[in-house]
Amino acid sequence: MELKELALGLQHVGLLTNDMAATVAFYESLGFENVYETVNEKAGEKVVFLRLKNLTIEAYENGRAALQSGAIDHIAIDVSDVEQAFALAKERGLRIVSDGVEFLPFWENGVKFFIVEGPNKERIEWNQYL
Repeated sequence: MELKELALGLQHVGLLTNDMAATVAFYESLGFENVYETVNEKAGEKVVFLRLKNLTIEAYENGRAALQSGAIDHIAIDVSDVEQAFALAKERGLRIVSDGVEFLPFWENGVKFFIVEGPNKERIEWNQYL
């Protein structure tokens, strides 16, 4: 099996922010809707998911936004089976930069994900809604 067979499409783009209110206001002015808010207790970050049609941005406030071009933190791919995707990533020798498959209590039943690093230090998150 190939990783692409588990991919369902783009899930979201992760964006660091130092000012959540300004970020939400900006994206809402572009037509995005605030579809989900939470706090990542483990990281101590406020998280807001903003959606415009099929594009979702996960904004999270941690005071470490680069404030320069190229500052998107990660691209998340929606997968049907994150455990199987993780096994395939390990088998192919991808550079895994998360602590294995992790869990966050986001959305209705939570999500499981892992992150790999690409050749340009880009971070690709493989994420499954539970």
